[in-house]
This record gives sequence, C-alpha cells and structure tokens, in this order.
Amino acid sequence: MSNPFAWLAEPLDSNQPAKKFFNLNKLGDARYGRLPFSIKVLLEAAVRNCDEFLVKKEDVENILSWNVMQNKNVEVPFNPARVILQDLTGVPAVVDFAAMRDAVKKLGGDPEKINPICPADLVIDHSIQVDFNRRSDSLQKNQELEFERNKERFEFLKWGSKAFHNMKIIPPGSGIVHQVNLEYLARVVFDQNGYYYPDSLVGTDSHTTMIDGLGVLGWGVGGIEAEAVMLGQPISMVLPKVVGYKLMGNPHPLVTSTDIVLTVTKHLRQVGVVGKFVEFFGPGVAQLSIADRATIANMCPEYGATAAFFPVDEVSIGYLIQTGRDEEKIKHIKNYLVAVGMFRDFNNSAQDPDFTQVVELDLHTVVPCCSGPKRPQDKVAVSEMKKDFETCLGAKQGFKGFSVAPDRHTDRVKFVHNGSDFELTHGSVVIAAITSCTNTSNPSVMLGAGLLAKKAVDAGLTVKPYIKTSLSPGSGVVTYYLRESGVMPYLAQLGFDVVGYGCMTCIGNSGPLPEPVAEAITQGDLIAVGVLSGNRNFEGRIHPNTRANYLASPPLVIAYAIAGTIRIDFEIEPLGVNAEGKEIFLRDLWPTRDEIQAVEHQYVIPGMFKEVYQKIETVNESWNALDAPSDTLYTWNPKSTYIKSPPFFENLTLELEPPKSIADAYVLLNLGDSVTTDHISPAGNIARNSPAARYLTTRSLTPREFNSYGSRRGNDAVMVRGTFANIRLSNKFINKQAPQTIHFPSGETLDVFDAAERYKQAGHPLIVLTGKEYGSGSSRDWAAKGPFLLGIKAILAESYERIHRSNLVGMGVIPLQYLPGEDAESLGLTGRERYTIVIPEELAPRMKVQIKLDTGKTFQAIMRFDTDVELTYFRNGGILNYMIRKMAS
Repeated sequence: MSNPFAWLAEPLDSNQPAKKFFNLNKLGDARYGRLPFSIKVLLEAAVRNCDEFLVKKEDVENILSWNVMQNKNVEVPFNPARVILQDLTGVPAVVDFAAMRDAVKKLGGDPEKINPICPADLVIDHSIQVDFNRRSDSLQKNQELEFERNKERFEFLKWGSKAFHNMKIIPPGSGIVHQVNLEYLARVVFDQNGYYYPDSLVGTDSHTTMIDGLGVLGWGVGGIEAEAVMLGQPISMVLPKVVGYKLMGNPHPLVTSTDIVLTVTKHLRQVGVVGKFVEFFGPGVAQLSIADRATIANMCPEYGATAAFFPVDEVSIGYLIQTGRDEEKIKHIKNYLVAVGMFRDFNNSAQDPDFTQVVELDLHTVVPCCSGPKRPQDKVAVSEMKKDFETCLGAKQGFKGFSVAPDRHTDRVKFVHNGSDFELTHGSVVIAAITSCTNTSNPSVMLGAGLLAKKAVDAGLTVKPYIKTSLSPGSGVVTYYLRESGVMPYLAQLGFDVVGYGCMTCIGNSGPLPEPVAEAITQGDLIAVGVLSGNRNFEGRIHPNTRANYLASPPLVIAYAIAGTIRIDFEIEPLGVNAEGKEIFLRDLWPTRDEIQAVEHQYVIPGMFKEVYQKIETVNESWNALDAPSDTLYTWNPKSTYIKSPPFFENLTLELEPPKSIADAYVLLNLGDSVTTDHISPAGNIARNSPAARYLTTRSLTPREFNSYGSRRGNDAVMVRGTFANIRLSNKFINKQAPQTIHFPSGETLDVFDAAERYKQAGHPLIVLTGKEYGSGSSRDWAAKGPFLLGIKAILAESYERIHRSNLVGMGVIPLQYLPGEDAESLGLTGRERYTIVIPEELAPRMKVQIKLDTGKTFQAIMRFDTDVELTYFRNGGILNYMIRKMAS
C-alpha cells in the first residue's frame, strides 16, 4: 500500500537527488520539537513504514502525541532497522528458522519465505571458556578447545549464513557482540534503498542497550520476538514513558566510568524505570566519552529500563572518526541528523525536550565503588567493602547475607598448590577477571588497569598463583592498544594474559578452578569471592564455588587480585609489601585521569580500528576451513547432541483452536523474588549428577565433553533437562538450595525435570508460583522454551522482567500477575493446592481472570498479555506458530 506520508520525502543533498529522507519538520507540528530524541526515532520509523496495515496513520498521531498518550497504555508498532544476535541466542534462532522452514513446507507453503527481511548480524562470542590462563599460549589453547567443543554448532551457523539471505556472521575470536557493534557494525544513520534513516536495532542479548551510548536506539528482546522482526514483523510495544536523567558536573579524577554506571544503576533502581526509556541530557553528558556513555547504557537492564539513550552529538561524530569510519558517510550522518532535528548539543538547554520526569546526578558526587555480592544494583563504596562483606557473612541468607555463624568468620583452610602452601578464608579472592563488554570497550579503564599493573610490578607486587586471573578483551583493538602502549607485559606478569575474545567469565564461562582451591572451598564451606569487570553477578552465575561476586572496574579487579581478599580497607591497609619490606598502598599505584588520557590520545587511533575490522570476517582460519552445506532445508543429524529439530511445531495445523482453561494444575515450583533467567535456564557448566548429564551420558559422552548449557541451546532434549537446574535455585517446597522439587502425588523429592515428566505422563498441567522481578537477568529465550516443554502452562508472579514476559508470551505460556497489594502470602497460598485458571472466550489486554483452588478458594489475577498483538500470538499458541501460519497460508 502507498505511504500517506510519502510527501515528506525529499533529497538530503541537492547533488544526490536519488537519496532522500523523510523530513519530519515538514509536518509543521510543534509537538515534534518537544519530543524526547528517543521518541523521535520511533516516530521516524512509523512515518517511513506507514502502510495503513502494519503501521497506521493513527500510530503516527499517537507517537506525535507522546506527551498525552504516554500515560494511556497505547500500543505502537516499531520497525527496527536491523537485528543483532550472539551465538548462544543465535543458534536457537537459526534452529527455529530451520524448523519453521520444515513446518511451512509440511503445511504446503514455500520454505524460502522463512528468510530474514530485516538485516541481521550474528557475532559468535559466547562459546569460549577460560580453560587455560597464566600462560603465554592461553589464547591459542582456549580457541582450539572452543572449536573442538563447538564444531557442530559452528558448522550449523555457517550453513545458516549460506542458506539465509541478509544474515552476516562474525566468526569466533573477533570480540564481544556489543563492542563489535559499537566499533564496527553500527551505522548510526542507514543509507539503504534510496533513503537515509536512523540506525536502530533489537538484539537477542539484554545488553544490546550498549549501542544507545552512540545514539543508536536499541534494546534487548526475546529470541522469539527477534525472529519475528527478522521476518518483517514490527515490534508491538506500549508507548514508553521517558525519564530524563540530567548529568551535571565533572567526575573526580580518581573515579572511573564503572563507578559512574554502578552509581547510576543503584539510583535508577530506586527511581523505578522498568518498562521506560531513560534519556540522558545536561552539561555533564558532554564531559563523557562515547566509551563512558556506552558503559552507562550497557547496564540498562540492571537498572531495569528498556533503553538508555544518549542522542548523537559532536562527541559521537568524533568517535566515528576515531574508530575509522568512512569520512563521506560521517558527513552524511551529521547532515541527516541536523536536517531532521536529531543532532544534540548537551550544553544548549533550549534543546531539552519534554520528559515524563527528570532526575539528576552530579558526577562530582560519585565515589569509587563495587556492586555485590549477589546483585548488580547493590552498590558498595570501596571504602566500605571490607565492613560490608563482613556484615554480609553473618546476615540472614539473602541478597546481602550468607548466614555464616559468628564463630566461623575467621575459619581458615590450608591447601597445597603447585608444591607451595597457601590458605583460604571467607572473602578470599579466587577469580579475578577483566572481562565483559561493559568495560573492555572503554580505553580509559583498560589503559587504567594496564598502568596500575605496570606500577604494581615496578613496586614488586605479585598476584598469588592460585587465583584464576584472566583478560578477555571485547575486540582485537583492545589488545592492539594495550600492546602498543607497552602495558601488556605488566598485565601478563600479574596473570592477566589474554585468554580469549568473548564474554567468558561474565556469563559463567570461567572454566574450572585449580582442584586444591575448589576442594579447600568445599571443605571449609567458605564464602569465596570472584571479582570481575562485568555486568552480572547473580548467585551461581560466575562459578559454582564463588558464592560472593563483585562487579568492579578493571583497575580494581587487579587491586583485589593483588590483595587476595575482599576483606581489605585500601585507605589504611597496604595492598602488599615489596621485597624491601616497604608497604605499598593502592593510592601509590592508582593512575590519574590525565595519565590515562595522555596514553589514550597517543595509542587509540583510527588506523587500529581499520586494520582490525577490515579483515574481521576472514581472519579466523579455523572458521574458514569449516565445511557447511547451503541447501534450503537443513539435514538434521539424529546423532548430533548439539543441533536437534525442536518439537514446537510437530502437531501444528493451519486451523486455530480456541484457548482452553487450565484445569487442576499442580504447582511445580514455589519460588521467591528476583528469580533470574540464570535460575530458570543456566548457561554454565552441566553438573555431573543432573538430568542433562544423564541424558548426555546415554549418548556416550563423557563429562569432559558435556560443554555448557549455553553451547547446547540448539538441542531441546538437553535444554528442557537443564530448565530450573541451577544449583542455587531456592524452592520453598524444600529447605535447601537445589534444583529439586516435590512431586505431590507421590510425595517424593525429585530433580525438577523428573518431577515434570511424571506430571506430564499422568496428564497433569503445571504452573509456577513466584515473587517480584521474575525472569530478571539475561535475555534468554530458553527460560521460556524450557518451561513450555516441561508442561508449565502459566506463571503466577508479583511482577516480571520486561524481556522475559515477552518471551513467555512468545511461547504461549500465560504470564499471570497478582492484583496490586496481593501476593501468595496475603492470599494464603502454599503451592500445595491445585489451580484452575479460567480463560474466557472473549479476551482483552491485561484482563482479570478467575483462579479457583481445589480448597474452594477463588481469587483474581491479571493476565499479562499487554497488547492485542500479544493476544493474537496467544491464540496461535505463540509467535512462531503465528508466523508459520502466516507464511504457509
């Protein structure tokens, strides 16, 4: 259909009349100038894609009326310019695409229709593990093991890159998806099909928001939702409120961007920004580099917002020049954004738009800090770390407590490592990792770590040999400037050799601890510590043996590694004593901002970026050597334990069946608050006594070959057995942390999968009871697919994390929410009842439904299908079923 706004299109440059843009200023509407810059991006996409079918004039009017409509739960469509995936979420997406092609063919349609319409980039970065460290060949050894473990997955992805059009795959060993996006993939402004328009994206990783720091609007979605976008569907979203976050002042010279983002995270958690956009403004923004802004935007999921947007300004343009982007393209980027009213001057308050609310932060008030020991929003000033950890030791089990008896606080366990005697106690650091896109994209903190390492080595300090140290840069550019600036040998001398290019420790790919260390921790039941420059530190995520994990800047990671303990007050206690007996304090080593900036200006140059990225798709010889077919339909290998055709579409027909009520469901699990996607579908090691391990053993695999749950997301048989398999799962039905539950008909305590199988064989539907923020943490579609395959029909929660709720919707699992002021306790629910959830024929967004118990009690809950489109997906049994029916009909 023709676009009713086609009259807005005009050439950007009179010398290139064929290249046009939609000039929103020609609307002549004063409301446009008052819109937050992030909302302008939504408006431009709606105007450009308006066809009076998927996107209507009414949608454009609603976005223009944002100031009024933001409070009315209005649904609007959004067509992102592109999609980005990483391999842990990308493999299941390509598996789904392959299975959808099979299903479309089976229903009589053309399987070629299942093909990305929207450009998609997939970066392989989540597979490499820290198996080797503290040796000169660690990188080579870890990359060899990565290919050995993941050859099947990589061959499958290579098939996908050939079989599907419009999909680019960045091979392993290139870097972390969000840093590669920032330094290379980001267009800022698209120049495609004769039009200029803002770059925007959704990604299958929650930290996709990092790109917001460059002025590219993006956020994480469920893998299932991303697949629909790739197939040309707009995202249906509630028009968001926009919190204006005003930054003022200058940071203290000793403060890092990590300290700023941990401060912002705690602050915005307190403000409450779930489901909202945050847009940064004020003169303080101009003081922040793009790397600093990207660090703040990266942790957007940790403070709960949908996006954390920094509009494009001169600093953004300078970054594009620094990273070696094409000069002509940079010129068009600025000209377009100025012409369309999206170029920002943060020192000009006359440009400040309207916001839902404004909150402020004076950057000068930020102090050095960490976050932990179990959540990224639990900020602790470095000066309080020792005291805070010692308080946590004795506090009641919880986010800030470990329930260690007072007489055990000074317990020590001796052990022998490589022939030398050592001892561990509560608070001993056993993992110290400079890792994660949050920080490794930022030259100031990476060079700060390098300069601190140099001063520490020069002062005669060392790191204890049993501490698992590692450096996993976000791109080859980081290695380049660390090497050129001369700090790499000092990092290596302290044990921070480059171990790989990928997420590694931050997603739980930390590899094994030395056996004597693990045995000492277990023997003494010690609260051992991991310190990492990451963005997530949920319990059970980083390593099974580190029950306390702290997020810290890269220089602080090194400082705590040298100290060997978290129980140190850097102000009054020395980091160590050198060979001459002199006490060395952290203040003696900490580099100033001026020192760091001088090195950065000299060594972080455009030539580095050009050299690294011009060969990024061809530099990996192991990838180049992989042989993969290019047939339209994938030939599934029944012997594969990595790639398996999923059962989602086995009984799919073109005809719709009306939704049915859920009758007499058992409660599989009764959970508390902040159940993360790591609890629901862990990404890390497969425990040897788990249902998944038993399955893999029947397929003749040894424990050494199990790999991780994350690497096996292409095999539903492994993943369903890994659902709720986190060893730190707290189920109220049993009095310990374990991946187990009670099978009520028999009264037996079983692994969650085994209990679900028994219920399924008896024909009993299942539900889960849980608390606040269910599904927080990483974007993880298997945290919805797994429960679906266990037979869970609904979740009853106090509140949901945004992405996870959409994933449940995408799989046809009903997200139910208690009415305000109610919860399981106030309603007297034990979870031992049987539940009937009455689903009426006439459905409406966010409607209330009746829940009847076998005890005779009845109450209501909100059915969290928030839009009409989500109800359409539910009627189809999920978004993928809807897309198959659409493509096959």
